[in-house]
Amino acid sequence: MKQVLSTLALGVMMTFSAASQAQTPKTLNLGILGGQNATQQIGDNQCVKDYFDKTLHVDTKLRNSSDYSGVIQGLVGEKIDMVLSMSPSSYASVYLRNKDAVDVVGILTDDKDQSKGYHSVVVVRSDSPYHSLDDLKGHSFGFADPDSTSGFLIPNHEFAEKFGGSKDDNYDHFFSSTTFSGGHEQDILGVLNKQFAGAVTWTSMVGDYNEGYTAGAFGRLMRMDHPDLMKNLRIVWHSDLIPNGPILVRNNLPSDFKDKLVTAIKDLDKNHHDCWVKAVGGEQHISPASVKDYANVIALKRELMNGDR
Repeated sequence: MKQVLSTLALGVMMTFSAASQAQTPKTLNLGILGGQNATQQIGDNQCVKDYFDKTLHVDTKLRNSSDYSGVIQGLVGEKIDMVLSMSPSSYASVYLRNKDAVDVVGILTDDKDQSKGYHSVVVVRSDSPYHSLDDLKGHSFGFADPDSTSGFLIPNHEFAEKFGGSKDDNYDHFFSSTTFSGGHEQDILGVLNKQFAGAVTWTSMVGDYNEGYTAGAFGRLMRMDHPDLMKNLRIVWHSDLIPNGPILVRNNLPSDFKDKLVTAIKDLDKNHHDCWVKAVGGEQHISPASVKDYANVIALKRELMNGDR
């Protein structure tokens, strides 16, 4: 009888061990929003890969998408496991398709003033005659990506309120043309190269203007190959504060592994902050958040998806 019980116990332990191993993914897929220089984005996240590989004993894959929709589809389709810096509008798209697809780990918060938001801004060349949004009447305009919050959702709403119409008619023909460039970097370069008279991008508007502020698209370009960028641009409009992007993990990851992943994400921010700053594109850290922090963005996205504007 003792031998039978011992054999049964061993069998149960082996079964439990096998089940536990099956519940631990060998690969971790990190989604990175497109619209910026892919080589730089991969480089900025290499330290993230090294950290998760070592901490969680996984092979972290950097899933850099050419546009925002690739990450959205990846989260909804369970092909991406986490995003460290998600566009609020893209998160809204995920939530409206499947409200249980992801968990909100937290919200990015500015290291310097603890603010939890950023702004959509319209930029023009500093040597142009444009000093206000109204000055851009009859000229070309660049948006970033249809799923970008600052690069489309918010300015689209504001322009429709101010000028009437929609992007389909260039806001009651206020602009001569409106184009999706593909991302914030492309918008800025489009202005510098005179492809657009004006375009939108995002920035914290906290800190030193000449250094590209503490977070946003300016800093990435300045670090890459445009150190004098801010001398060549002028901001002529900015939105109200937009909630910073959420940090997301896929909801239906194995629960034990998901807990370890969330702990690791917070440890990366706290104890490897230089790496974290590179990955999220600014001097920011994690603060608690939930879906309620994005209710207004979700409402605007629902309105846009339903064709109300």
